[in-house]
Amino acid sequence: MEASSLSKPLILLVLLLATLTTFALGQGTRVGFYKSTCPRVESIVQSAVESAVQANPTIAPGLLRMFFHDCFINGCDASVLINGSSTEKSAGPNAFLRGFEVIDAAKSQLEKACPGVVSCSDILALAARDSVVLTGGHSWEVPLGRRDGLVSRASDTATLPAFNDPISVQIKKFADKGLNIQDLVTLVGGHTIGTASCATFSYRLYNFNNTNGPDPDINPSFLPQLRTLCPNGGNGLTRVALDTGSVNSFGESFYANLRNGRGVIESDAKLWSDPTTQRFVQRFLGFRGLLGLRFDVEFGRAMVKMGNVGVKTGTQGEIRRVCTATN
Repeated sequence: MEASSLSKPLILLVLLLATLTTFALGQGTRVGFYKSTCPRVESIVQSAVESAVQANPTIAPGLLRMFFHDCFINGCDASVLINGSSTEKSAGPNAFLRGFEVIDAAKSQLEKACPGVVSCSDILALAARDSVVLTGGHSWEVPLGRRDGLVSRASDTATLPAFNDPISVQIKKFADKGLNIQDLVTLVGGHTIGTASCATFSYRLYNFNNTNGPDPDINPSFLPQLRTLCPNGGNGLTRVALDTGSVNSFGESFYANLRNGRGVIESDAKLWSDPTTQRFVQRFLGFRGLLGLRFDVEFGRAMVKMGNVGVKTGTQGEIRRVCTATN
């Protein structure tokens, strides 16, 4: 009896300490964070994203990519939104990000509805989810409560995954953020609505690794299509769909293209040619004998997990008045 009565307070204390530790580590986001302080937050962000995507469908993958790039540098703290000559936004890997004006529009409306309450980092997290939904993907509940970071350095973008990273490097970069191999394969699936410039993959088409030929991972029947889109010495800024035939539709067709040798950028193609990651691609495609994975479900789960990387909560960071600058 005595042991039992002592154990209850002890258990409560352990649970309290675990909760406090979780918040201290920046994992204090929760669904419904703004329920009483800004109840219209989700509808306001959704409306801003919807208007932008209807006017320009390329905004959807732009916002999704922006969230990814933000979370991989100093955590999900909207540091990628800050203007400046030496900020993350100005760095090479972020040169083609798009959709900043959508975040600014949503922030402006939220500042009128509930001034000083909603962080830019939470707006970005919601906008990424809404972009997926607007292109046919499934929705998920987004835990909120992030605060905005105070630091944004162009030099930090060196840690972003690159278009030519081998699988071992990709795995390490994701592991450094607490994300495993399944998370990697799942999140790269966001390329189903993405595009890439010819400059990022045309080296695969003509003289790959000084072989005078193409990357052997490219299906020979796909090669003429890519060479037509990106002729040797042509315009490196031309954009090409990463999920051929399905660029504006969110789904697992991206993985089918990888299986069929139709991966456009090298790092994507390696997901199929490397056995470490191939098994997860196979599971998304429902290969017999393997435990299947549903892309629509797993993508939302992985986005929530990535969305909690290095977040600032409580008294950390700030709530920016505008997303392009610290207060």
